[in-house]
Amino acid sequence: QVQLAESGGGSVQAGGSLRLSCTISGLTLRSFKDKCVAWFRQIQNGDREGIAGISTTTTTTYYGDAVNGRFTITKDDARNAVYLQLDRLEPEDSAVYYCAARQDRRCTPGSLKTPSIFPFWGQGTQVTVSS
Repeated sequence: QVQLAESGGGSVQAGGSLRLSCTISGLTLRSFKDKCVAWFRQIQNGDREGIAGISTTTTTTYYGDAVNGRFTITKDDARNAVYLQLDRLEPEDSAVYYCAARQDRRCTPGSLKTPSIFPFWGQGTQVTVSS
């Protein structure tokens, strides 16, 4: 069973950058073919908002409406890791960020709108942006 662990969060001023990492264990990313790994953040009402997703074989990427061109998702098969580059951060981006994975198929345009379909989740990493 896949296990996920996030890191790289911290505190920055508005306009700054962070790179979040999602380390995958339990199997190699190279063998985790045609699946989906995604980033979500928890908003104030407790719901999780889809940020970005990447398919493990095709590397096709999808982004949520809130990203607005500021974030980039990538992966490194050799390191069993998926990354989220956060640029031009704003105070409203402050949240706990989670990575998640589904094993039934690769990412689709609707994946980021349905966090309930992801069975595997990390513990989260805090991002705080000050004005």
